[in-house]
Amino acid sequence: MTAREGRPGGVGTLFVVATPIGNLGDLSPRAAEVLRSVRAVAAEDTRRTLKLYAHLGAPAPALLSLPAFDERGRVEAIVARLAAGEDVALCTDAGTPGVSDPGAALVAAAWEAGARVVPIPGPSAALAALAASGFSADRFLFAGFLPRKGAGRAEALAWLAATPATLVLYEAGNRTRETLLDLAAAFGDRPALVARELTKLHEELARGRLAALADRFAGEVRGEVTLVVAGAPGGAAPPAPAEPLEDELRRRVAAGEPPSALAREVARARGLKRADVYALLERLRKG
Repeated sequence: MTAREGRPGGVGTLFVVATPIGNLGDLSPRAAEVLRSVRAVAAEDTRRTLKLYAHLGAPAPALLSLPAFDERGRVEAIVARLAAGEDVALCTDAGTPGVSDPGAALVAAAWEAGARVVPIPGPSAALAALAASGFSADRFLFAGFLPRKGAGRAEALAWLAATPATLVLYEAGNRTRETLLDLAAAFGDRPALVARELTKLHEELARGRLAALADRFAGEVRGEVTLVVAGAPGGAAPPAPAEPLEDELRRRVAAGEPPSALAREVARARGLKRADVYALLERLRKG
């Protein structure tokens, strides 16, 4: 299916286009055809998308900025184009839109506006690493980026530790060792895969135990990293918390609960350290 010119009286199509995560040769012919034919592209970073069009040897259409920090603020103008009958492509800097990248808000708004949504599948660091890991992909959980620190990170690790599915996470190069050590502390020394700079010139894949991998990546690590960790042996995953930790704290502070007692009660209920919960609570109150 290719894009069409604007159709008076009709609603356009939003093409959700996966783009290369490194090697431009991974752009599919179907994705290239769509990018050449649409009248507008909603792009996470227009500069990156311009490079993609240079690779295609095609003139770029209207490029509509859709950065992660202001995705919701930019959606209305893009939906207006769809409502006017234009076909629009959505692409992020690399990989599949909406997977640890902006795009979900625009896709949801397109559905609500009655637009047709057409996925153009392609590269995904999460799936590439999973396929290369040799771990079971019958059931897997994509967890994206872990919270950076504190109670939120501890809670996420505790819940993931009991999940029997294979886990896939993203991490920045300079935080790889710290995350591997935290995973080993929370999960035990499970088998894992570190996939760095997938499809790029300095691609590196290493498979082993978490502790050994933490030692291997103890020096300076550059680039983008995908981690795949074997799931918990046996058992079933515990139920996810009914409410995200930060949301619960904000709600209960707004209701007037004393911070000290609140931190103590939440920590006990969620199996966290009171000091971590209180520190997060203080950041939320100041932020």
